[in-house]
Amino acid sequence: MNKDCIKGNCPVATTLGMIGGKYKPLIVWHLLDGVLRFGELSKLIPQATPKMLTQQLRELEKDNLVIRTVYPVVPPKVEYSLSDLGKEIEPTLAAMYHFGSDYMQREGIQVSCSMKPPQSKGELF
Repeated sequence: MNKDCIKGNCPVATTLGMIGGKYKPLIVWHLLDGVLRFGELSKLIPQATPKMLTQQLRELEKDNLVIRTVYPVVPPKVEYSLSDLGKEIEPTLAAMYHFGSDYMQREGIQVSCSMKPPQSKGELF
């Protein structure tokens, strides 16, 4: 293996570092539809504990993929949206969806997750 990949100078490793995580791809996928609040994301990704969802959102925000907007109201209102950089990941996620869906179909596995097929997301390819 090239030692540059070990140091982190690898584009694939960089991408995986940004969207690799138990729920990061699902969070980004759902935010492609628009702005969501924490509770809405929790309902869309029920397997994620509040702690894990918060951690994944913070990491996505740190990597400039997600924008967190806090409104000064009581009770606090927080919304999450994709940054322009976050929106650029759509073709990658669509390709991953197609690959996984095709594989599952070949293996006789029924798709049963909260992700909708990419054509509903303005598929780019």
